[in-house]
Amino acid sequence: MTAAPGRVTFREVFGVAEFRAMWFGELLSIAGDQLARVALSVLVYANTQSATLTGLTYALTFFPSLLGGIFLTGLADRFSRRSVMVTVDLMRAVLIGLVAIPGLPLWVLCVLVGLVSLLNPPFKASQLALLPQVLEGDRFVVGMGIRSMTTQSAQLVGFAGGGALLLALDPRLALVLDAATFVLSALFVRFGLKARPAAASGEKRKPFFASLSSGGRIAFATAALRPLMLFTWLAGLLPVYEGIAAPYVASSGGGPSVIGLLLAADPVGSVIFTFAYTRWVPADRRPKLIGPLTALAAIPLLLCFLQPGPVASVILFVISGGFGTIALLQATASLTVAVPDETRAQTMGLSNTGLTTVMGVTPLVGGVIADHVSAQTTVGVFGLAGLAITIPLAIAWQRTLPGKAESTAKEATRAEHA
Repeated sequence: MTAAPGRVTFREVFGVAEFRAMWFGELLSIAGDQLARVALSVLVYANTQSATLTGLTYALTFFPSLLGGIFLTGLADRFSRRSVMVTVDLMRAVLIGLVAIPGLPLWVLCVLVGLVSLLNPPFKASQLALLPQVLEGDRFVVGMGIRSMTTQSAQLVGFAGGGALLLALDPRLALVLDAATFVLSALFVRFGLKARPAAASGEKRKPFFASLSSGGRIAFATAALRPLMLFTWLAGLLPVYEGIAAPYVASSGGGPSVIGLLLAADPVGSVIFTFAYTRWVPADRRPKLIGPLTALAAIPLLLCFLQPGPVASVILFVISGGFGTIALLQATASLTVAVPDETRAQTMGLSNTGLTTVMGVTPLVGGVIADHVSAQTTVGVFGLAGLAITIPLAIAWQRTLPGKAESTAKEATRAEHA
């Protein structure tokens, strides 16, 4: 893989037709998903008047993806990644279309929503595994940055816009629109991406159950990849303030309107910092910055021990979220290009599954701690824990940097065939 000459611009990345197809497809899916999550909450609550069942349905848009990350992401190595993406998009379109049918029993709706969540990881793994082939050299990191900014911006607009749109639309029609976005995404992928053979074919293709462990074996059997994998998981620990937003705002003396600002802090910081990082940080320096960037994401949280007010807290979380996003962006990019192509999707599926798991457990633990100390102190504790974990990971990663590309590739290949 050869690096693109000079500093890569957004225009240059968007000049790659295959990237445009992937980007448009993902943008449509994100917009539809955000609208569908709001619509599902409205639909279930209107039919059941139960906050518990509404919360359960919303959780089903995330939780089954953990199982999909473990058992299904390897399909993106065993079959053509374009075909996997198209198939998943069409299956999700059918499932969401079924959810929109009036009169479905709640348990059927929950099963359908869970299946949609289960299918998300193989799509994401296929997409991430393909991206280094579509965007060579530094274009890959810049493309990852564009995807990150798009996702964060869509989340900011999606929930607010979804709520406003549902004032005029029936929730079931919103679900039909979500299904349509998956069909459009499938069309963009099918006709916008080149046909490529499966990465794991012939002698490289292992039995299905044997392949499930290959991603973890490669990531944790190599000194260079272990810290990268753990850095991606650590990113889910620091934004604990999102999971305890309501008690945090109450503890800091803010009103209900501040909750929205607090939840917007991470996406706002992510967009600003990602733009600056991909535009102005030289490509050869980026891998060296993973540890320092993660530390800089944790340090603002330590100031929460001083019990800051709501305005100061939002500023701290913008900074922490911004540094955390670009640290995760670079760790993910470095991990993606370092693993063998025939197990790339399985390895990145493990990375995403670990991140999702940490993001799910963190608010639970944070809530338990916040019942005994102030919410600000709780966030400070998580910042301290994040910094304590970051320091040894950063040291381990820095030790692998001399000759990193060649030695990491050799280690990963040995681990793959061990």
